[in-house]
Amino acid sequence: MNPIRVAFYAPLKAPDHAEPSGDRTVARLLLQALKRAGMEVQLASRLRARVGAGDAAAQRRLAQKGHVLADRLIAKYRKWPKRQRPQIWFTYHLYYKAVDWIGPRVAAALDIPYVVAEASHAPKRASGPYAFSHAAAEAAVRQAAAIFCLNPADKECLATIVPRERLIDLPPFLDMRRFAGERPDRALGRLKLATHYHLDPNLPWLLTVAMMRPGDKLASYEALAEALRHVRRPYQLVLVGDGAARASVEHAFQPLKGRIAWLGRQPEAALPEIYAAADVFVWPAINEAFGMVLLEAQACGCPVIAGASGGVPAIVVDGETGWLSPPGDTAALAADIDFALDRDLAPQRLAARAHAFAEHDIETAAARLRSLLGKLAGA
Repeated sequence: MNPIRVAFYAPLKAPDHAEPSGDRTVARLLLQALKRAGMEVQLASRLRARVGAGDAAAQRRLAQKGHVLADRLIAKYRKWPKRQRPQIWFTYHLYYKAVDWIGPRVAAALDIPYVVAEASHAPKRASGPYAFSHAAAEAAVRQAAAIFCLNPADKECLATIVPRERLIDLPPFLDMRRFAGERPDRALGRLKLATHYHLDPNLPWLLTVAMMRPGDKLASYEALAEALRHVRRPYQLVLVGDGAARASVEHAFQPLKGRIAWLGRQPEAALPEIYAAADVFVWPAINEAFGMVLLEAQACGCPVIAGASGGVPAIVVDGETGWLSPPGDTAALAADIDFALDRDLAPQRLAARAHAFAEHDIETAAARLRSLLGKLAGA
């Protein structure tokens, strides 16, 4: 049987973009899952379609650019024999700030299914500075033959404009082979980090891994700094990340100077040992879709304390693999940290790893993609 041919596009950030982020991570994982499902995948475009300031003129310029690129793709694909053309268009992360100006046009012209993963619908944007992009995003969502929902919180609004049977649950996932080998030696990892960054191995270590960007990431860092000021138990905080907002993050944590190890940006291969060495992963997760680092931490046996934003409750089992607090409630976050540091966390470590492997492996995602996309493509 010939593989199903898929044209892939991520309007917010291409999977081969130079800047790391959770969005790029998910795009790459989706590509891997599609290939693992036996698909032949081609990156259709690298156009970055995000407009962050509600600039109506910028939205229209992007729409025009996207339509030109779409028409070029249509002309190119039509020159190919039908057996070589894409059978499905697959777009990752579609919403009013990052509209897919290309895929719907190409899919309609080639008469192939248009499929989306992680779409959202925001009715309150129907008027105002994003009205133009909102209308286009809604039209794309309505056109979709299937929408894979990584964040369950998106389904309520999506169900107002598309039939529920088109909304397919696809829990966030990782390639667990990366974490399935010999687990990092926790004691050795702590010794190495303690030696290099002057940490006290006898104190509990809290860990945060996040890019330092203005906006929601900075807001989460500021909320974490505020929460930690109210934690009663002794601890040390290990911070992994860097970015344009580094100075603002450092300013927020100035009152906690002496309790923090700044590890900066770390290579992906180094993270499992860091996760395993920590006692708890902490992150307020303000306006977080779901947070891939929360899943990575659990895969390495590190329990999570986080704000219950968006899809976070779908990947962190409150009371079993970690603890969740109301989004933005720094007092509750501090109380959860104190609660965790007062107990033996061995059961949570085991539960976190078991949960990640059982519910969030790429093989499960690949099977779901293979089943539905095969039906849509008539394979």
